[in-house]
Amino acid sequence: QIAAIRRSAGDMVLNVDSDTILASDVIRKLVPKMQDAAVGAAMGQLTARNRNDSWLTRLIDMEYWLACNEERAAQARFGAVMCCCGPCVMYRRSALASLLDQYESQYFRGKPSDFGEDRHLTILMLKAGFRTEYVPSAIAATVVPNKLGPYLRQQLRWARSTYRDTLLGLRLLPNLNRFLTLDVVGQNLGPLLLALSVLTGLAQLALTGTAPWLAALMIVAMTMIRCSVVALRARQLRFLGFSLHTFINIFLLLPLKAYALCTLSNSDWLS
Repeated sequence: QIAAIRRSAGDMVLNVDSDTILASDVIRKLVPKMQDAAVGAAMGQLTARNRNDSWLTRLIDMEYWLACNEERAAQARFGAVMCCCGPCVMYRRSALASLLDQYESQYFRGKPSDFGEDRHLTILMLKAGFRTEYVPSAIAATVVPNKLGPYLRQQLRWARSTYRDTLLGLRLLPNLNRFLTLDVVGQNLGPLLLALSVLTGLAQLALTGTAPWLAALMIVAMTMIRCSVVALRARQLRFLGFSLHTFINIFLLLPLKAYALCTLSNSDWLS
């Protein structure tokens, strides 16, 4: 990637993953956003190319929709998408050229770190004073894991990357819109509070023999409200089925994120 950027002569650089197929109008959709010299990068919307492979790929496709059209869309409204995803992102070459040395020498605790490169490069862009944007009409279909094992390994790698670059990104927050501070705090504090609720519920069950019905009902209610709002926004009833992802989140992803936090120095790609 770095070698290609250094050899390129164009004003814009389009980054695409090898397993990704772009819609025919992606470049036409992204270029207008880059006309503003203050914009350093703009990402497109990701979908699951193999959505119909399994129940998991269907859930991941919905997860991508939420990540793009809720999280990234909200961040872009306030001028800073915190991670321009690698499968489909356009960069300003002059901005990249000024950051390549920092980008190439990415280390964490003295060890080379080469995963989460899209998040790291986005942080460097924001640190250099550029805006990052999201273009929902620029569609890219990428292959997603169709089994739990590869999916959890991917999520472990992403979790480590998120924690690492969140530490780097904290210094940027005072210079960005206050919503982005709320967003970063919420994304990191939310899973912690959910894990605390689950552990407290298990402790209540073990010590008193009574089920934590109120906490369980609150989690169910919040899940259904969120999925209903998304189904209404997307005009697709399938998003009601995303409530099943809550079980994966609580019983698999929360322990995995705790493990990621305890093993941040591990830079294995895992796939």
